Amino acid sequence: MSQFSDNLRGALFMVISMAGFALNDATAKLVAGDLGLYQIIFLRGVFASLLMGLLAWRQGCLLHRPSGADTRAMSWRAVADIGATLCFLTALFNMPIADATAILQSIPLAVTLAAALFLREAVGWRRYTAILVGFAGVLIIVRPGGEGFNAYALWAVAAVAFIVLRDLTTRGLSTAAPSAFVALTSSLAITAVSGLLALTEPWQPVSGGSLGLLAAAAVFLFFGYLFAVMTMRVGEVSYISPFRYTVLLWAMILGLILFGEVPDAWTLLGSLIIVVTGIYTFYRERKVLKAEAARTAAQ
Repeated sequence: MSQFSDNLRGALFMVISMAGFALNDATAKLVAGDLGLYQIIFLRGVFASLLMGLLAWRQGCLLHRPSGADTRAMSWRAVADIGATLCFLTALFNMPIADATAILQSIPLAVTLAAALFLREAVGWRRYTAILVGFAGVLIIVRPGGEGFNAYALWAVAAVAFIVLRDLTTRGLSTAAPSAFVALTSSLAITAVSGLLALTEPWQPVSGGSLGLLAAAAVFLFFGYLFAVMTMRVGEVSYISPFRYTVLLWAMILGLILFGEVPDAWTLLGSLIIVVTGIYTFYRERKVLKAEAARTAAQ
């Protein structure tokens, strides 16, 4: 009964986390017509860094001194986070939020493939098949060369590549590196780089409404991160992980309400394929881990 309750709490935390990320994206998109891309990332980054800094201070890791290996991993992680942020927001501001979000849901599949190719992690033919089918779902959404093709979808695909790099470098961090400190360093790096890039474009006057929306976006982003961390601390990963795809529902609802965006049949079909193959990959990975644990215990 206790485990069941933990699973339900973990699932709820994941749903809240995904709502936070979707609300962050939608709120930032609302400001896109008034401010430049780099200006938006910079101002949101200032608010987000303050919140992340407060969290790191509360957890006693604000002045953490990482090892040399952790510093290198965090540096590559920050580079990947910068690339992912720039690419995804470029896509988000120029295409329906549900389409951009759906493409990002291929990340678990891409991470599994990258781990097999670069980290030599064992991946069986079932998961390889799921990955190929899942990527076919991405192509259905992007529709390269088709009538509904939006070139900005390629920016979302590039964001997936950067996020894969971020996740792989995160695996290289030691357990001594606090999550809040790692998130803070990435946030500061994104803010600093976007601030420099903002100098290359005219600085638009910032209204109180726009500033308030960007502050709200930072709060949503912060709570998305916070509940994502809380999610991993309760319940079973195999039970909780599929709930990450609720971000698609949030994105579709917000896209319809705020921007009048209605996903077409191809986007819905591609999204369904990505979600099904992603959930199957989670299931297979969990099954393989349990089998390996049983073999180790028997030896």
